[in-house]
Amino acid sequence: MDFYPDRVIFEQDALEYPLGKSLWESFKRADIEVIVTRSHNRITGIPGKNPQEAYREAKRTLVFGVRRTLTFQTCKPSAHYQLPLTTSCPGKCEYCYLLGSLPNKPYIRAYVNIEEILEKARDYIVQRQPEVTIFEGSATSDPVPVEKYTGALAKTILFFAIQDFSRFRFATKFTEIDSLLILKHNGHTTVRFSVNTTRIIKSFEHGTPKLEQRLKAARKVIEAGYPTGFIIAPIIAYPGWETDYIDLLKAIRESLPDSQVLSFEFITHRFTVRAKNRIKTLFPNTVLPMNEENRKFKFGQFGYGKYVYAPQLMHRLKETLVSKTEELFPGAKIDYFV
Repeated sequence: MDFYPDRVIFEQDALEYPLGKSLWESFKRADIEVIVTRSHNRITGIPGKNPQEAYREAKRTLVFGVRRTLTFQTCKPSAHYQLPLTTSCPGKCEYCYLLGSLPNKPYIRAYVNIEEILEKARDYIVQRQPEVTIFEGSATSDPVPVEKYTGALAKTILFFAIQDFSRFRFATKFTEIDSLLILKHNGHTTVRFSVNTTRIIKSFEHGTPKLEQRLKAARKVIEAGYPTGFIIAPIIAYPGWETDYIDLLKAIRESLPDSQVLSFEFITHRFTVRAKNRIKTLFPNTVLPMNEENRKFKFGQFGYGKYVYAPQLMHRLKETLVSKTEELFPGAKIDYFV
């Protein structure tokens, strides 16, 4: 499921970087709309007569810019810091937690000053030595779909391969990972695949690969020697969830080598009022369960409120999925259940 944009927009300053120049020349030769803008933060010209059309067109728009803010955000619970390589992705998942924070037209953005970003990461690493600093490459995006254009993941993996006091991790729903399989990563990069039940993928994860395709890609990554994990998210407690999520864990088990030690992250479905309103605007016919009366309100790490499952249901979800994971994957590491 390769990503091919309908239009490409370059920030003027991006053309001063070797990667920006190369991409400019490449896209100008292609039969595609290419635009120059003054700032990658203020993009105009994306069509759309209504919010739904604008959203779909934005998901087909690729913007190349220069990352100027090199102060990295924290990234609990998966890492110490976010590593900003890309923003947004071509997937159109109805539940996406970024819908509440990205602009109304969530275009896909990639940065051309990758070397500068990695040099800033080196500063953070040095500051925390001899402790190991972990960076997350997919906090605000899925970096895999644009990798064939930027090579950012490859550069990042090779950078972290020679870092004694740091590790890198990223997650993806996409499967175009063959270019990463030949890299000398030294086991310093963990690749995680975001998966869900077939019902959830079909109902809510529009424009993303099927579960079977993701599991095939995960096997390739394992065979290439990468530490590998799975993010099961969002866990949605619909009628029959127990059977479907247990079947999902069995499918993972059956598709992968027996000897591999995996990591698991479990994230239950949660939503903010802002995200709910945005979801209902973009997906007017959504059946995503977002009834506040059935949830518990709590504050997140960034100070905003969100609705999560009630404690009793949360306990049942955790007990069911963690115990089955421990049964099917002896020795697996469960990073967290939230």
